[in-house]
Amino acid sequence: MVKSYLRYEQGAAIGVIVSGGSNITYDGSGKHLVAPALETLRVWHARQGICSKTLTPPLEHPTLVTCIVASPCSSVIACGYGDGSVRIWDSDTETCDNIFNGHNGAVTALRYNERGDMVASGGQDKDIVLWDVEMGEGRYRLRGHGDQVTDLVFLDSSNKLVSSSKDKLLKVWDLGNLNQTPYCMQTISGHHSEIWSIDRDPDEKYLVSGSADRELRFYTIKHNFKDGQSISNGNGTEIVSCEDNKWEVLKLFGEYNKRQSKYRVATVRFNKSGNLLACQEAGKTVEIFNVLNEAESKRKAKRRLRREKEKRNAKGEPEVMEDGDANHEAGEEGNNHVVTLSDVFEHFQTIRAAKKICSISFCPNPPKNLRATLALSLNNNLLEFYSVEGAVTKKTHTIELQGHRSSVRSLTLSSDNSFVMSTSDTEVKLWNPSTSNCLHTIDIPNLVSGFILPNNKYALVGTKGGNMEIIDTGNATVTEVVEAHGGSVQSIVRLPNENGFVTGSLDGYVKFWEYEVKQKSPQVYYMDKLNPFLTLYGHKLPVLCMDVSSDGDLIVTGSQDKNVKIWGLDFGDCHKSMFFHRSSVKQVKFVSNTHYVVSVGKDKQVNYWDADKFELLLTIEGHHEGVCCLAISNLGDFFVTGSVDRSIRRWDRTDEPFFLEEENQKRLLERYESELKHAAEEEIPEKGAVALVGKEKTIDLTDELINALDVAAEYEGKKSRSDHVMYALSKIKSDLEWVLLCLPFTDALRLLPYLEDLASYPDQVELVSRVVTFLFQMHFHQLVSTPAIKPILTSLKETLYPGLKERKDIIGYNLAWISHIKQMLDSRSNVKLKFPLDAKEERDRKKIRLMM
Repeated sequence: MVKSYLRYEQGAAIGVIVSGGSNITYDGSGKHLVAPALETLRVWHARQGICSKTLTPPLEHPTLVTCIVASPCSSVIACGYGDGSVRIWDSDTETCDNIFNGHNGAVTALRYNERGDMVASGGQDKDIVLWDVEMGEGRYRLRGHGDQVTDLVFLDSSNKLVSSSKDKLLKVWDLGNLNQTPYCMQTISGHHSEIWSIDRDPDEKYLVSGSADRELRFYTIKHNFKDGQSISNGNGTEIVSCEDNKWEVLKLFGEYNKRQSKYRVATVRFNKSGNLLACQEAGKTVEIFNVLNEAESKRKAKRRLRREKEKRNAKGEPEVMEDGDANHEAGEEGNNHVVTLSDVFEHFQTIRAAKKICSISFCPNPPKNLRATLALSLNNNLLEFYSVEGAVTKKTHTIELQGHRSSVRSLTLSSDNSFVMSTSDTEVKLWNPSTSNCLHTIDIPNLVSGFILPNNKYALVGTKGGNMEIIDTGNATVTEVVEAHGGSVQSIVRLPNENGFVTGSLDGYVKFWEYEVKQKSPQVYYMDKLNPFLTLYGHKLPVLCMDVSSDGDLIVTGSQDKNVKIWGLDFGDCHKSMFFHRSSVKQVKFVSNTHYVVSVGKDKQVNYWDADKFELLLTIEGHHEGVCCLAISNLGDFFVTGSVDRSIRRWDRTDEPFFLEEENQKRLLERYESELKHAAEEEIPEKGAVALVGKEKTIDLTDELINALDVAAEYEGKKSRSDHVMYALSKIKSDLEWVLLCLPFTDALRLLPYLEDLASYPDQVELVSRVVTFLFQMHFHQLVSTPAIKPILTSLKETLYPGLKERKDIIGYNLAWISHIKQMLDSRSNVKLKFPLDAKEERDRKKIRLMM
């Protein structure tokens, strides 16, 4: 009987507040902040700091969230992923309404229009796709950029779209009406490096772009309307039409090159009222600018001109007006002032964070006593909130308790599986694995390892300085510090069936400890010295982890050489070496009371093994960076893993059985599909280069041949069936060997009777011979051992040999006649005809030339 196993699947992912691969955004109400958490979306209550909802896609092949945008008029959220898909989520019902697949690479830009019925997406494939959210379909694909699209913005008043790209260009697309095909009406250059972000103010007067250089470029937006000279944009502001040049939508207003940071611009965003502009840099600062209205900017321009006039008068210089004419008196002083960039945009505040800022977002509905509320996501898994009140910007609160600031270094489960202890570089956290809530946080620097005593009242943590600190898990305090080693304490492991544990350190010592719990805290003592029992040789690089089975028969080790070795503890011999990890193996653990092994490594994989059969049972995907640590429950019903991506994932054992052969076939199929995808992404060879036949094309042609065999079996006439198969074979003459190579043996047996009929056609003898010869070479042993096929092979032999001899005679006769005609023409003319030489004549000519 074939043995079956129980499958492990992801149950929960905790510890990630916000990931750095995407932007954050407020929802339409302004009460909740939507943040990326690797492959999921987390909806945080902005004031309470509580995660109210989690939007999780199917976890078969998890991909990272790359960009987020919230609809301005509903609870709908559009999210782009690394696999090129766009998902439309309803945050109220926590369901995915639509899935759009239109990009070949990651989605890098998303933007809703003002009505919320259309969303535009840009990707690494350089394309822009317009999606109709209500109809759930794609409308148009816009192509024109030479590199990745970085940002998009709608000009709703004139139904246009502005896009930016790494090709240093801005493009304006005229979307027109529903019956008109969009087209690029303006291309703007000027930036000297990649453009990373663009945005326009709510009144659609100005557009700002930021790039990798230190400049911010500002443009004025012109609107052309066919009926009338002006319209209202919905915000109470009138937009004036300009008919000077209908193709010039964006006109350069000015450049701001006084940024305080040397880093590139990452994001530029206006707030909803349009009186503030935030410029986030790829560093630790956010610069905020005041945006003055029309009346304020004119007053500022008037004051600026007055000061310039006073300076010129003081120096005795002639008065120069803005148009360059000297000694010209302005008849309407104060009504004709030229407004410059510095009159509209002025530097207001600079926000400096402790860590690198990944994204920013303005709250659409701030409190009435504040000018704005700004949320920041940092690269250390932290959310910060700032308020702009008057001329002061201050930090109000942070969301930080639900995750580590750095990668998770160790995980330990309590004996009753009631809580999990995780350690990072700066803190210890206690979690409830059932509810995914953080119970306690203890700040301890330079942590490396951890261990929970069997009574669950105390825990030990090892530090880089060689100390062991004893923690009271009830009140989350450090009760005692023990100087254990002269180097970093890398591992703490419990001794089975004894009141002790073992520590390993970089100082080269392994120490055995006993503990005794007294009134307040456990007392730790040295055990007696032990002599070595076995030395295991085999790994080529340092061993990073090991574990012993519950019955003491086996020990499993993992190393930097990507190798998992299973050893016997009776003689110390290596039973098996298994190379299924693509990088260093960080930790291995036996499932309690079994010989099943779980291993994790820097290749992001979680592998599940059978140490008796030496077989890989499952490869579980979920983490997006290297996996560092692992802890398995006493019953083996779940285990938890910690990663460099700061996530802690729980994997639950289900009741779904699986068989080893099925999993092996599934892995081979996935590997084959990945190779096909990789081959499809290969570059097209240059002109004159030799290219292999495309694998996807070969599979399609093979499917067509199999379908032709199925259809031919339903035909009544024998001749009609053969003709149908002949038509299918004639379509694949150029790729014949590749198609036959992919044809299964059962279908090859179905093809041979049709070839027997086609061999009687004189014009098809050559093609039938090619097919029969290749099939016989490929399936020789199977054909010889199949008695039912021998009459067909005998018939083919009797038919093909005379047919091929006849074709050979015809070709020989034709060649002889051509040679005779050549001799006749040569005898009648002084000019000899030159025909292509055969191989023998060419060799003879070469020999003669060499002899001469």
